[in-house]
Amino acid sequence: MYYEVIKRTMDIVGSIVAIIIFSPVMLITAIIIKLTSDGPVLVEPENAHLRRLGKNGKPFRLYKFRSMFVNADATLERDPKYKKLYKEYKESNYKLYRDPRVTPIGKFIRKYSIDETPQFFNVLKGEMSLVGPRPYHEDELIEQQQKYPGTEKFVKEMHKVKPGITGYWQVSGRSSINFDKRIEMDAYYARKKSILFDILILLKTPWAMISGKNAV
Repeated sequence: MYYEVIKRTMDIVGSIVAIIIFSPVMLITAIIIKLTSDGPVLVEPENAHLRRLGKNGKPFRLYKFRSMFVNADATLERDPKYKKLYKEYKESNYKLYRDPRVTPIGKFIRKYSIDETPQFFNVLKGEMSLVGPRPYHEDELIEQQQKYPGTEKFVKEMHKVKPGITGYWQVSGRSSINFDKRIEMDAYYARKKSILFDILILLKTPWAMISGKNAV
């Protein structure tokens, strides 16, 4: 109970402060996205990729600045032109290092995690935490568990806590860590439940963002 109260307090205060601090960046980003590509500023609500699983597997909509052209997820899956790319996407832990769907401004905001700043509103709403496991989408979890047998127990443990904007594996290697190791780290975080651990992860996060290392 003590941990939950302190953590939620940190989330509320931290997300409000972050929204205030990053508001100029978010405003400029929104304007540039609107001026440089057709479509909404945030990833469209019907985008299945943004339907993520929260605590206890409860689905929620993840807020994110749009870094690709509209309907990018459906296009990748259904357009014959992207058949080879879709196969690569499925085989590479749901990450593409050279993704033609990404807009020019999208490459920049993804590298420095600016596209994820709207998630502070997810934290304020209580759907996410500042620190926690990756907010996975359901299809990803199903397919990755099939690809990496034995990870089911880690997924179950990971779902005992809220997903986070940043987390243990995010500051340890970002996209370079395969799912089996990543989900094990997420489960370790959920099991540990330590405010001090949260603070250490938060302190490491700015460098992970600024360096852009292993980000896609």
